[in-house]
Amino acid sequence: MLNQKSQQAPSRVVIENVRPAVDGGRFPAKRIAGDACEVTADIFCDGHDVVSALLLYRAEAEPAWHEVAMQSQPNDVWTASFLVDSLGPYRFTVTAWVDEFKSWRRDFRKKVDARLDVSVDLLSGVALIERAADRAQLSPSDAEILHRWAADLRSDKPLADRATLALDTALAAIADRHPDRTRAATYDREMPLWVDRERARFSSWYEMFPRSCTSDPETHGSFRACEKRLDYVAEMGFDILYLPPIHPIGERNRKGKNNSTVAQAGDPGSPWAIGAPQGGHTAIHPDLGTLEDFLSLKKSAEARNIELAIDVAFQSTPDHPYVREHPDWFRHRADGSIQYAENPPKKYEDIYPFDFESQDWQTLWDELKNVVFFWLKQGIRVFRVDNPHTKPFVFWQWLIEEVRKQYPDTIFLSEAFTRPKVMYRLAKLGFTQSYTYYTWRNTKQELQQYLTELTQTGVREFFRPNFWPNTPDILPEFLQFSGRPGFAARLVLAATLSSNYGIYGPAFELLESEPVAPGKEEYLNSEKYEIKRWDLQRHDSLSGLIERVNRIRRENPALHSNDYLRFHDIDNEQLIAYSKTTVDGANTVLVVVNLDPHHKHSGWLTLPLEDLQIEAARPYQAHDLLSNARYLWQGERNYIELNPDVMPAHIFAIRRRVRTERDFDYYM
Repeated sequence: MLNQKSQQAPSRVVIENVRPAVDGGRFPAKRIAGDACEVTADIFCDGHDVVSALLLYRAEAEPAWHEVAMQSQPNDVWTASFLVDSLGPYRFTVTAWVDEFKSWRRDFRKKVDARLDVSVDLLSGVALIERAADRAQLSPSDAEILHRWAADLRSDKPLADRATLALDTALAAIADRHPDRTRAATYDREMPLWVDRERARFSSWYEMFPRSCTSDPETHGSFRACEKRLDYVAEMGFDILYLPPIHPIGERNRKGKNNSTVAQAGDPGSPWAIGAPQGGHTAIHPDLGTLEDFLSLKKSAEARNIELAIDVAFQSTPDHPYVREHPDWFRHRADGSIQYAENPPKKYEDIYPFDFESQDWQTLWDELKNVVFFWLKQGIRVFRVDNPHTKPFVFWQWLIEEVRKQYPDTIFLSEAFTRPKVMYRLAKLGFTQSYTYYTWRNTKQELQQYLTELTQTGVREFFRPNFWPNTPDILPEFLQFSGRPGFAARLVLAATLSSNYGIYGPAFELLESEPVAPGKEEYLNSEKYEIKRWDLQRHDSLSGLIERVNRIRRENPALHSNDYLRFHDIDNEQLIAYSKTTVDGANTVLVVVNLDPHHKHSGWLTLPLEDLQIEAARPYQAHDLLSNARYLWQGERNYIELNPDVMPAHIFAIRRRVRTERDFDYYM
């Protein structure tokens, strides 16, 4: 109960539903440095008084709040925005109060307009102005102006003149700078926000096994050989080169070709089976080279605007030094042996999972943190994390927070093909990007429903999708029978539906599609278990198309985010149409894809011209950036036809008609 004798009356203002909010503010929403973070809140009070509200924000390291006036929208919704200009954590909240001066001024104007006697009301206003002057002591010029204004309103001038002066807009603005906030209500929590660098929102990943950077499958590739392949990756337009684990591989229980439980002489084993007498997670496979060779590769990649990403796979082989030095870091079976990894009926005899709840868990956690920090100190800022959903959530939250304290520019990609709530929880805890179900979403309905969930619900505040049409672990059924048109369609969909996407190459551009067995989504002769020789010069390679798609992505800011994705009606279930646009509408990209890799399809596309800022009475140009063909359209309905054997997709830049001073029309 309130102590009515010792406390002033409580605030009459209600503040609810402050957004962006992830689980009510338990976890931070995410933005990119340079973004304007728009905040909305439901704010109201009883009766008819005017409410004023401020958005308060600060970088977490800043001691003082910045203030931005909020604007009232219909239905008691208030909005304001602030610019996030540095990496790391921010805080924001909302405060609001019943504004006596604004309430008085609004009602005073109504009475003046109604020609009522306002002499007493004028005196009420004078009192409010004088109190505002008293609150303006830190701004002497404002205080002087307000005192003079109050004196003029008390003068012997005609009432009509004083009423006009009372409604002076410029003087009212000065009074508004010094409101009475003694009964202000402040939202009951500070909302967290995390700010990443631009590559967290817009990136193109290329996965490549360094051991396969060789012209001879009998010869192990090296970092030096990988450097020679960087131009190939750069020419296709990728900005992140992801390397599977680069560490020594165990000998005991090593897997052979096609995941055979018996390795033959010369079988290199799975890179994810980490650990050998030569070292573990901070060591480099001796056949790949040295740490100096790795750093040379990193430097050469950066010279081509490619960032190197490495794999974090927290597991060990039976040969890992951890097994000998810290056997208590692992689970033991009833017979005393260490438990290898299982996902029944799958068995991974070459891998021992860590026991994150062992008696010595703190030492284990600190060691795994040291692994990540070792690579951070080598300049690595992008990590693809293997199976994070099989480790405790609290571990990842702790680890990522520890990393962010010193390296806020770090990007973590979650490889968690698991249940939606688990994937989302990992994103809330700090993972920057995540693999998704895109790999298995093939129909128009599936794609539209999934993208609507990712981009038009609260999920968009914390989950950044990264679309991969294939991975070394996954050869989707669709790619097994769709041929070149299917690969091309899945490339365009991934690269334009999501601002972050990646491919596992060269398997993707070289159209690898043979499964290990019917009904299986694994590659025959998988590169996970053997060294592959790739013929990068093959005439049927998709590398040229990949280069065009990545160039289109770079040159069109509309494709740099997922914020303004919108699907459009097209009267054929085998055709999907959608657009992305920039916030200012200056760049609009329209994509139409034939989802059937075997047959030509056509349909009538309907576009919302007003939403796309296109005049219905004027023609506009659809410039296909894939083929460079240009189509002159007019009106909301236009005909589309796509033959997958030619090209299964259009990526249109929508160019509006502009007339110059010399009456010359062009499209932009």
